[in-house]
Amino acid sequence: MPIATINILEGRSDEKKEKLIELVTEAIHQSIDAPYQGIRVILNEMPKQHFGIAGKSAKKLGK
Repeated sequence: MPIATINILEGRSDEKKEKLIELVTEAIHQSIDAPYQGIRVILNEMPKQHFGIAGKSAKKLGK
């Protein structure tokens, strides 16, 4: 059973996250011929102040 774990910053719509899950599932299916029913996708959303870029939080940088 393939499991894809993706870390993303908060702020995306539910529709965008659903699309991401759909497309990642499709990519896994096509690349390794895994059955759809066995594919798992985990999205970890983190607050922007918990992600640093060049010494500053993404929130502070306006990302």
